[in-house]
Amino acid sequence: MATTTGKTRRPRKKATARASTRARRLRVTGLGGVFFKANDAPALRDWYRDRLGIDVQDWGGAAFSWKDPRTGQDGSTVWSVFKGTTEYFRPSAAPFMLNYRVANLPRFLNQLRADGVAVDHRIEVSKEGRFGWAMDPEGNRIELWEPPRGKKGRQGR
Repeated sequence: MATTTGKTRRPRKKATARASTRARRLRVTGLGGVFFKANDAPALRDWYRDRLGIDVQDWGGAAFSWKDPRTGQDGSTVWSVFKGTTEYFRPSAAPFMLNYRVANLPRFLNQLRADGVAVDHRIEVSKEGRFGWAMDPEGNRIELWEPPRGKKGRQGR
């Protein structure tokens, strides 16, 4: 195709369906929490408090506060040590679980289902927000968290 300057330019390629679908996909908005099992959870919490200075609370973990640089909104990331016998991470056999923040939990879970991901059927609603769960391809349980609107959320879970 010739331009007004006489140079030839290539016609633009149409966006593929995959590229346009990828652009519309929901994405996690951040890391909501890090949870792991311990054989002696109280002793390990004490170790982290005494050695790393983590402000472990009575509920078994700590919340690290931060501000989103894009929106200016306050947020938090939870760190928590669970008893080694907890079944909260099931059906995963992994000794940890990551929590990811999302903006719209039901839509995000539906997106994962459409991709063939194993998604837990239930959504838990609490004052801390909405929670859902899925399994990654390695068999690790992941928790998805939609904080309540206007609140940074602290998952004392």
